[in-house]
Amino acid sequence: MATVDARGQVADWNDGAQRLLGYPAAEVVGRPAARLLAEPVSREDVRQAVHEYPERWSGTLALRHRDGHRMEVTVIAHHFAPEPSTESAIEPGTEPAAEPEAETWRVVCAVDGREPRPEDDDLARWAFDQQPCCSIAVYDTDLRYRRSNQAMAPVVGLPDSVIRGLRIEDITSQPQTGNLSDGMRRALDSGEPVHLESFQRTGGQHRVHAWDVDLAPLKNPEGEVRGVALVAHDTTEQFWARKRLALLNEAASRVGSTLDIAQTATELLEVTVPELADFASVDLLTTLEEDVELGEGAISGTVRLRRIGHRFAPGISTRLKTVLDVGATDTYPDFTPPARALATGSGVLSTAEDREFIHWMETDAVRAERIREQGFHSMMAVPLLARGVTLGAAVFYRRSKPDRMERFDQDDLLLAEELAARAAVAIDNARRYTRARDTALSLQRSLLPQRLPEQSAVEVASRYIPAGARSGIGGDWFDVIPLSGARVALIVGDVVGHGIHASATMGRLRTAVRTLADVDLPPDELLTYLDDLVIRLSAETEAADRSEEIGATCCYAVYDPAARTCTFATAGHPPPVIVSPAGKAERARVSVGPPLGIGGLPFEARVVELPEGSLLALCSDGLIETRERDTDQGFEILCRVLEHASPSLEATSDAVIEALVSGRPQDDVALLVARTRALDADHVATWDIPPDPASVAQARKDVDQRLASWGLPDLTFAAELIASELVTNAIRYGAAPIRLRLIHDRALICEVSDASSTSPHLRRARDFDEGGRGLMLVAQMAHRWGTRHTTLGKTIWAELNPAYN
Repeated sequence: MATVDARGQVADWNDGAQRLLGYPAAEVVGRPAARLLAEPVSREDVRQAVHEYPERWSGTLALRHRDGHRMEVTVIAHHFAPEPSTESAIEPGTEPAAEPEAETWRVVCAVDGREPRPEDDDLARWAFDQQPCCSIAVYDTDLRYRRSNQAMAPVVGLPDSVIRGLRIEDITSQPQTGNLSDGMRRALDSGEPVHLESFQRTGGQHRVHAWDVDLAPLKNPEGEVRGVALVAHDTTEQFWARKRLALLNEAASRVGSTLDIAQTATELLEVTVPELADFASVDLLTTLEEDVELGEGAISGTVRLRRIGHRFAPGISTRLKTVLDVGATDTYPDFTPPARALATGSGVLSTAEDREFIHWMETDAVRAERIREQGFHSMMAVPLLARGVTLGAAVFYRRSKPDRMERFDQDDLLLAEELAARAAVAIDNARRYTRARDTALSLQRSLLPQRLPEQSAVEVASRYIPAGARSGIGGDWFDVIPLSGARVALIVGDVVGHGIHASATMGRLRTAVRTLADVDLPPDELLTYLDDLVIRLSAETEAADRSEEIGATCCYAVYDPAARTCTFATAGHPPPVIVSPAGKAERARVSVGPPLGIGGLPFEARVVELPEGSLLALCSDGLIETRERDTDQGFEILCRVLEHASPSLEATSDAVIEALVSGRPQDDVALLVARTRALDADHVATWDIPPDPASVAQARKDVDQRLASWGLPDLTFAAELIASELVTNAIRYGAAPIRLRLIHDRALICEVSDASSTSPHLRRARDFDEGGRGLMLVAQMAHRWGTRHTTLGKTIWAELNPAYN
């Protein structure tokens, strides 16, 4: 070995170099290396060699021996480039360091042992026989076994003297043996190596192993193929490592696809059984049902768990029973693997021979019998931990199988812990979402009508279906509000967003609608006031620095059974569907105004005549519009179903839901179906009242006669008094024309209308006041009373309930 520095001088010279060329080190070190060459080498040749072989060059050099004779020597030259400097700065007052040498060559050449020796054949034979990393077998051109190395003996399980001369299919009968035989034949015929991957049990092994097999043709010096070598590398550990990585990858894409606890548990079980275990279960702490969260290390002693899900490997579940059914609970003493896993916060490996496991089986005869029937002998219990909270445990059992390692090991435990950690986060997400959803749903249901009010204007049926787990509870609502004059208001609305905030906003808007409806505002004016309210709520949210979006849509309809008309107004909401008594369904021709919260734009009301027996269907957009279906298609289906409506509105509502809703809807669904009724002339009496105080007496007489014909003598006194007071007020303070109307419905309704827009109000009359007591009497005698404004003036109304009076 000799070293040549960047200047071309010899920097090092060992004894082997002296024996080769005869020069002692003192005569060459520090002198130009070119003097050793029998033929000069140009710098261009050196640069070319460095360019083509930047790390190592090998070739023949003509060297000059010390005695002068020429020697052709094959050398290996290793090129070393200098390492880049790591200095980032130079200290003040110091000299910069000298640049390192540009390059260095170390030239080596074998002096001793260059010729083959007799013992080399022994070394080669020993290397073949004693190779520990791979199993090698040699076959002749007839694919008959000739010999193998020591590593192959335990794989085959038979000595050479027994199997020599046999083909591979005669040595082992495993299913993949044919692939190996075919591969050897291809290697012989083509003269090219063949690579195979095999997963099988060999004759000398009890378990299936994974193998990388190289089939190499063996050629003589003339290039003739004289046999084939089978070189097998046992890659079982790598195989199972890849399987574990594949399981982790599959779990990442499958576990946690929904916000449903049971479904998440099922996804974990489907990933792990049968790939990792023959049986697995997921159990959660029962304390979670009481909203009690226990941190890591806070659990000790006996624990109670509820089974969320379990799964058998194919071929087991049809024959055997589980210890615990899904939904049932069981207790686990502190020495059992699940309790130990929960107490320590880490996974526990256990086998049928462990002392704690034996003790567990002795104390639980049913479990011991099940485990014995199923042949389980190895188990893992892994805690489900997420965000510092202990949720429960996942338990995995394994029984003997020829295609898998028999018992769980530490690698399996690490894999199970990783899978459980991912599943625990998904389960915790689902648990938290479920809790928030249940709260929002409870709030929403408490804000929706618990039962629809009794009234005679329409027959009503309703349906409400909350959105599925992914969307969360929305803010849809519906309502039926009895109004004065036997009229009724029908409302369906939808608040933007989901969750508790949307439910709370819905409650505020529903309350506002009921309040505004009690004032008897026309539909378009009511939506205008509601629009202002949404704008104020949005401003409050912005002022509080909250990110919740405030917005809503609403459809408001008022049906009058006496006039047989319905007045609609809608704010960004789907219009109602009207079905005539003849069965023709169509969308109401109403102008859809802007959504609530936009502000500055008017709402338009439309009046439609509805014969008795007409059908009205108000719904939220969650019923008619989905990702797979646009609004027009949804309306088309809705109209088709309603055209074949059943006499029963409940059956009709069910038919609509069945046709338009599949499973859990993507958005809340609210449906309100109403069939109109009418008040005929026999139930309504109307009189025009002259603006003369003398006409009050005639009004009382007309009321008395009408009540007698209706068979309501018990209400005569109160009705005469109320009619007298209201007519008197209209004559004294109102303006012509004045009209008195009696409606015989569930209650007796007395109405007096005049052209004045001034509303009367209650006041306390003093002892010596001559007036001021009329409305007080009306309020005392009537079940309820009020004022509603119309385009022609106002109407004062009072209801007398026979049961109340």
